[in-house]
Amino acid sequence: METPNSIRVLLTPNGNKKPTGKRVWSIDLETVWLPFFTATNTMCETHIAHEALGAPIRLAYASDGSVKFGKSGRPMTKVAKELSDAVRLARENFAAGLQNYSGQVLTDNPDGYKAEIALAQEAGAPIIANDKAKLDDAIAKSIEQALAEAEAKKPKETEAVGVNA
Repeated sequence: METPNSIRVLLTPNGNKKPTGKRVWSIDLETVWLPFFTATNTMCETHIAHEALGAPIRLAYASDGSVKFGKSGRPMTKVAKELSDAVRLARENFAAGLQNYSGQVLTDNPDGYKAEIALAQEAGAPIIANDKAKLDDAIAKSIEQALAEAEAKKPKETEAVGVNA
């Protein structure tokens, strides 16, 4: 089986800088999703309302109709529902494509796939062991600290005896 070009493209660095605008599914709305969905509308692949593409970021409202504000006091925004739904569909299809490719490779090359899993598990074992040891140590120190704090808060028996005497 030859790797599809669509998979190769996903794995090839393109040098683009990370955008700083509103992100949907961790992908920039202004530089990726809007041009993409404008192109899919142009080619009649989608029929996303022009209002959604023209005003993709909307003010968020509470159930009583008042403007929602975040903890910082800034007004909250949301992505137009039609765009959000289209992104969710693209995401689900993307994930399905990745799963399909993985399944095809497993079917076409089961020995190679199993060998990759074995190599990954072998390479990961020392990392997992190190993390477990560090976690065990951190938990032990945390227990010691909690016991020491509890002991420090406990009234001393000699003081209690002196009070009763």
